[in-house]
Amino acid sequence: MLTFFHCPGTCSLGIHVLLEEAGAPYQLILVNLMKGEQHAPAYLAQNPKAKVPALLREDGSLLTEWPAIATWLALTYDKALLPMDAEGLARTLEAVDYLVASVHMQGFTRIWRPDHFAVSEAEHPAIKEKGRAIYEKGLATFDAKLTGRDYLGGERPSIADAALFYVEYWKVNRLKEPLPDALAGHYARMMQRPAVVRALTMEGLL
Repeated sequence: MLTFFHCPGTCSLGIHVLLEEAGAPYQLILVNLMKGEQHAPAYLAQNPKAKVPALLREDGSLLTEWPAIATWLALTYDKALLPMDAEGLARTLEAVDYLVASVHMQGFTRIWRPDHFAVSEAEHPAIKEKGRAIYEKGLATFDAKLTGRDYLGGERPSIADAALFYVEYWKVNRLKEPLPDALAGHYARMMQRPAVVRALTMEGLL
């Protein structure tokens, strides 16, 4: 059985959704980031990166980083979550990289945790403004991609849709702001999926 280290409502939510979509056998281990549990010696012994998500596999090896975990889950448990044709695979990985590395890490993190980018509080408004620009540009990009489509991955979600979902979730539930029309439709469709409902329920978010 897999062991999944997560914190409710963080980017690990997207991996949790994929675990449910893929039907992978796993147990949940909570790492409370707000309490600093990612820096506890017991967790650092498992994951020196001190972050989530992390996936302890049955062979005892630990897999970290959102794109790597998502790709491995798809290839191991449900290949339908990852297109196998060259163009589909490239576009899916392109979307995941942009969502995780730019929209999330460079955009939303500046909005939510400006202290990660500057110690001086005087600099925080400018940091938040820059983060907002990156975040909103990303949302607009995917809103355009989804116009006339149900999912980025086609008829059913791909790993890219799971990444987009957690970014959308933050817009709705952390910032308390509406999504653009196409993204709102995508978010609603994701929220209706049994795998998403199960993941949110287990994390105490429903």
